[in-house]
Amino acid sequence: MKNNKPNHIFKRFILLCSGLIIMAIGVAFSIKAGLGTSPISSVPYVTAKISGLSVGITTIIMNALFIIIQICILNKEYDWFQLLQFPAAILFGSTIDIAALFIDFISISSYWQQWILCILGIIFLALGISFEIQANLVTTAGEGVVLAICKVFPIKFGNMKVIFDITLVTLSVLLSIIFLGELTGVREGTIAAAILVGLITKKTNILTQKLFSIEKH
Repeated sequence: MKNNKPNHIFKRFILLCSGLIIMAIGVAFSIKAGLGTSPISSVPYVTAKISGLSVGITTIIMNALFIIIQICILNKEYDWFQLLQFPAAILFGSTIDIAALFIDFISISSYWQQWILCILGIIFLALGISFEIQANLVTTAGEGVVLAICKVFPIKFGNMKVIFDITLVTLSVLLSIIFLGELTGVREGTIAAAILVGLITKKTNILTQKLFSIEKH
């Protein structure tokens, strides 16, 4: 088993990177749809509108802040291996901007076409998350914050994840109204993503487990 360990690590690394790229494509489709982003991308989207930076850049900045928050919460219990969340965030954020450029040619002329792109975004997000879970290497920075809070306080992960997502959406709404004078980035697509991504991930997890079986030891 020791001889196979480097190969397992390499496979996990490839799966993680693939998952991040697929998730980033999902975010790009959600932005293009114009029906609101997923909860985790709502703050980067709004802050990008406010600052003039790209969504990819604001995503990287937000994830860096999430890593700092994890360190502050866990202190000596922080697993420094999780600092790999930062290069993962750079890959994720950069791919969002690249994917947005590649799909910029897509023309939307009706509401149902917006929903097609929105659903595509949700599917890509779910599939990417499944890859990340199967990789079992590092969590995303957002999930890391939730896990850190659950480690310190007696709160179930599922409940804390819902609170975390609601907090991000609420912050996005407040920022957009205060600085932009209108609600942006949070619409019906945000609600659809909040409900469907988790449900679809359960299905895609089954697929990725069959396709990518990696020994844990």
